[in-house]
Amino acid sequence: MKTSKEKYWIYILLGIWAIIVLFPFYWMILTSVKGYGAYNSEYVPAFFTLNPTLENYGTAFTSVPLARYFLNTFVFTVITTAIMMIVVVLSAFAFARLEFKGKNIVFALFLSLMMIPNELVIITNYVTITNLNLRNTFTGLILPSVTSVFYIYLLKENFEQIPDNLYKAAKVDGTSDMRYLLKVMLPISRPTLVTITILKVIECWNSYVWPRLITDDPDYFLVSNGIQEIRENGFGRENVPAMMAAVVVISVPLVVLFLIFRHKIMAGVARGGTKG
Repeated sequence: MKTSKEKYWIYILLGIWAIIVLFPFYWMILTSVKGYGAYNSEYVPAFFTLNPTLENYGTAFTSVPLARYFLNTFVFTVITTAIMMIVVVLSAFAFARLEFKGKNIVFALFLSLMMIPNELVIITNYVTITNLNLRNTFTGLILPSVTSVFYIYLLKENFEQIPDNLYKAAKVDGTSDMRYLLKVMLPISRPTLVTITILKVIECWNSYVWPRLITDDPDYFLVSNGIQEIRENGFGRENVPAMMAAVVVISVPLVVLFLIFRHKIMAGVARGGTKG
């Protein structure tokens, strides 16, 4: 049992850590509500403002087509996540329940892909997409992101926690593998599926390097590319408060998503990583 003094110091350390973690978000929001003139007149950065303004948010949407970038990002995120979930579920089921020759070797080789640096994968994907003439298309944006070795492994471990007796009983009753997957395994594994979905949504929403590499047409820019476009136009260097306003707008959906599903994310990761 921890004494009251120990708990006191634990709360102090947690409070200090919370301040360190949350301070960048506070500074981002604070800068976004400072006037352009007030921000540039600060020789020493101020930790609060007496005259907040929302003008920067309007400027962020009028300086670049941020609303269109939001729509592009939404389409990219939804389609990529949906296709990836189909691939991940079927792959995890095959490795967890189906028996075929060389399954363990294939899965070991599959896991070894996680050791390949992302930079090498990006180069290979870029060459492939370019050769297929898929640059500046949603297909080119989506295809390299429709699978994940880590998510397949996470879901496979979760599937393997389901007793084999259920599968054998279902086969005796004449249930097909696909029906067993849909009616038994997926409902039981719902926390992990929710976790994977949310993590993939966050990953797609924050995607920057690949969209920036494969697209140079503003019609296919994502929100992360919009921030970079602001910088390259000189607007970001001259009007930092408006740029911070755009970052706040982009970050809000992910923050809300995480706050709503934070317990499911933690439960899903813990469940998928525990075997027994």
